[in-house]
Amino acid sequence: MKDLIIIGAGPIGLACGIEADKSNLDYLIIDKGMLVNSIFNYPVNTTFFSTSDKLEIGDIPFISHNVKPTRTEALEYYRRVCDTWKLKVSLYNEVTKIVQKGKYFELKTSEGIFNSKKIIICTGFYDIPYMLNIPGEDKDKVLHYYNESHPYYKMDIAIVGAGNSAVDVALDTFRKGAKSVTMIIREKEIGKNIKYWVRPDIINRIESNEINVYYESVITKIKDKLIIIKNKEGSIEIKNDFVLAMTGYQPNYEILENLGVEILKDEFKTPFYNEKTMETNVKGVFLAGVICGGLKTNKWFIENSRDHAEKIISQITKT
Repeated sequence: MKDLIIIGAGPIGLACGIEADKSNLDYLIIDKGMLVNSIFNYPVNTTFFSTSDKLEIGDIPFISHNVKPTRTEALEYYRRVCDTWKLKVSLYNEVTKIVQKGKYFELKTSEGIFNSKKIIICTGFYDIPYMLNIPGEDKDKVLHYYNESHPYYKMDIAIVGAGNSAVDVALDTFRKGAKSVTMIIREKEIGKNIKYWVRPDIINRIESNEINVYYESVITKIKDKLIIIKNKEGSIEIKNDFVLAMTGYQPNYEILENLGVEILKDEFKTPFYNEKTMETNVKGVFLAGVICGGLKTNKWFIENSRDHAEKIISQITKT
């Protein structure tokens, strides 16, 4: 019987493990993927918005070559945090079912059954992409994650979305030799929340016809060598080799709903939790990190949710 099981080995899950270790709790961090799996899935050339000091956990200094660290530096840093604190982690071990049994929880995982008095869910939001739900989306040419530009050299690329990820992909593939880059956007313009140093760049590329764009448009069908889009002018066929659907991601509601965690009836389907303790309506179940924002996945980041770990462990050690 563990005192605490933490589901999710991202930075906030690690922060929770550190606080549990400080309080001498018998804990385990479980993740269905690798350590900081979401960060690994960022594009290889990613630079963080935050400065390195705001990504620090466990009093371990994060020194980067520039003010804002890269993906590679972050991966190295969180490995070092895990090693320094000797955190207890079980990676590539998916939690398939959680059953409440009186005053404890039984977790069925791909590696066996674990029992715990308390649970922290900090699974982030990067594992479940929003689907286009159109014919042809199951083709290998359609991707919901972007790693690097090289595979798209000399290819006709379509990018769905108008957020930061879509803009970054459009500029990167354009500059690395894609034959053509076409953005397909539901809205009337490029998103207002685009990074301030990037927005002028993408607008200039569009105005100079270096990157194509169809506003107020949607893809209706994906074929092997073309896509069909629809807007107020009708249907248009566009030559295409790859579709990069940068449509965003959503949290894992299934794990919350199966536990009986209340989901508020607001526009963001926000899970209920006590802001002082991070405990949900299910006694012994806590939330930490991005999942606390529901569909508003830009509310919580590493830098503003690190204190969730202290709040939770403080509450657990009181009871």
